[in-house]
Amino acid sequence: MSSIAQNSPGKVALLMGNEAIARGGLEAGVKVCAAYPGNPSSEIIGSLARVAEELGLHVEWSINEKVALEVAAAASLAGLRGLCAMKQNGLNVASDFLLNLNLTGCRGGLVVVVADDPAGISSSNEEDSRIFAKLGDLPLLEPASFQEAKEMTREAFDLSEKLGLPVMIRSVTRVSHARGNVTLDELPQSSPKPGFDLSRPCLAFPAVTNHKILHEKLKRAKEIFAESPFNFYRGPEKPDLMVITSGSGYMYSLEAVMNLKVEGRVGILKLGTTWPLPEVFLLRHLQKSENFLFIEEVDPFLENNVKELFAQNCFDLGVKRFFGKPSHTVPDVGELNPEIVTSAIQALLNIRYIPRPEDYSRRAHEAAAGLVPPRTHSFCAGCPHRATYWAIKMALALDGRDGFVSGDIGCYSLGMGPSGFFQMKTLHAMGSGTGMACGFGQLERFGMEQPVVAVCGDSTFYHAAMPALANAYYNGANFLLLLLDNSATAMTGFQPHPGTGSTATGGTAPVIDLKAICEVLGARVEMVDPFDIEEAVETILRLIRMERGVKVLILKRECALVSGKRQKKLFQVEVDQGRCLGEACGCNRLCTRIFKCPGLMWDQTAGKAQIDEAICNGCGVCAGICPALAIRKVENGKVLVLK
Repeated sequence: MSSIAQNSPGKVALLMGNEAIARGGLEAGVKVCAAYPGNPSSEIIGSLARVAEELGLHVEWSINEKVALEVAAAASLAGLRGLCAMKQNGLNVASDFLLNLNLTGCRGGLVVVVADDPAGISSSNEEDSRIFAKLGDLPLLEPASFQEAKEMTREAFDLSEKLGLPVMIRSVTRVSHARGNVTLDELPQSSPKPGFDLSRPCLAFPAVTNHKILHEKLKRAKEIFAESPFNFYRGPEKPDLMVITSGSGYMYSLEAVMNLKVEGRVGILKLGTTWPLPEVFLLRHLQKSENFLFIEEVDPFLENNVKELFAQNCFDLGVKRFFGKPSHTVPDVGELNPEIVTSAIQALLNIRYIPRPEDYSRRAHEAAAGLVPPRTHSFCAGCPHRATYWAIKMALALDGRDGFVSGDIGCYSLGMGPSGFFQMKTLHAMGSGTGMACGFGQLERFGMEQPVVAVCGDSTFYHAAMPALANAYYNGANFLLLLLDNSATAMTGFQPHPGTGSTATGGTAPVIDLKAICEVLGARVEMVDPFDIEEAVETILRLIRMERGVKVLILKRECALVSGKRQKKLFQVEVDQGRCLGEACGCNRLCTRIFKCPGLMWDQTAGKAQIDEAICNGCGVCAGICPALAIRKVENGKVLVLK
């Protein structure tokens, strides 16, 4: 039995932050859960999907975040509790519905969990989602620990029902993806029968009337937050410096204060309810010090709101000094950590603290230089995307008109770097490669002669690119869309999508055929195997030279990590050491320096290429790119002759 499904009150379980959020939903009696996969949020719905049948839940991977929120909201309007999870980019997609749903309100508890990604570790940006809470007049909670992640989620459902509003929970990577001890509470054994109340229509119109009601609900939230146990202060009555923090910043601040041994000089004011601000609570503590340091990720959301509150009460509070991101006391980009917070407190208190010997960094760097080889982001061994980008590179070079690739976020985003031979030239949001190609594909009339190629993954196509393809046909754009169908939402954990034939809970689902969709949307559609490099190059070249119009080439080959779990290698691959030219080959080791599959190794002593048997999945693509024909595919003991 999964840890999050145990009905064992008082038991302590080691849970990931996302699992703790999922457990909080279960303890609150959530019944409908929906999301589109996106790190660092994916494990919330993934965890719930594994226990859905056992606990009688409906859990789904929706086609995008807007639909996911609509599914969870429908449950709420029928009287059940619903949960929707997403990453920060996904909230942009869901915001159109969310900023109408706030006006209509909800019935059953509705919680929207947004996992932000400071530093953009697995994202195209490091957007701070908290601004949407202020924009939409929605209550916002920020957990600082794993136990709090569970408790806040459970309480958020109660708060949602008290206010008749969706409640936002904002996590960050280091809360979502770290692990800690969580004490479990009881799971409910019953839930209400759902039904839509026909006497209470759910209409955003009239906007002004509903907007006024929304503000009244937010005032009620402010009153509730004034007494919230998620807000507390620890430290001296009159500190020299008070740290005001939320979320992950609390743990960093606590560690910094303890390491510096300044508990008698520095107080920590921790806020778990960051919108609306608990004003009475804050004003009481703002009187305690003259100096305040704000620690939060990513933007100065808390800092700016507290300053606004101070400005309204400055005559009563007197002179204060505020330090944070605008003052450059802490960085205004990237993740925070204990060292950053320690350095900030050090500087403000003018104290000296040496966490380690001063030459430690130098010696560590020297040691690492000899032991840790340099590594770049790379496609997995046997990834079909590497083969696709090689084919794109060859085709565009043969065409000779400076064609370029417009792309978007996914595993194939590595096309912007050496793994994709630097072929991807634009990278924005999901589906934006196809949308921008719609624009580039209209510029021939102004004299643009470069072929336009867009790349898009299969899950991304269902999520965001279908409208762009319809737009392209409707408006007569001219470009080639390469649809990279690896039969998985691979970047975020191999979750199923409408083209895989299975649901979030492992059930059988109808396959929505990519080729049929593209044809219905007006495109000319062809399909190739990206591992057949010669055919892929010829097809791409032919399609970009074809008459105007929207063309789609589906490059279908299952993700190497998915296929590797259930099948043997496609081929045995070996290097003929007698044929290998080593550094005299092509562009100075074409296979290991340029093509650079992790399954290929360079034997420094012999000056020859080798196959890493532990990593190679036997795709055999490297055999086709070796100019000396030194890399060979072997099947049933026989060397296959290349065409």
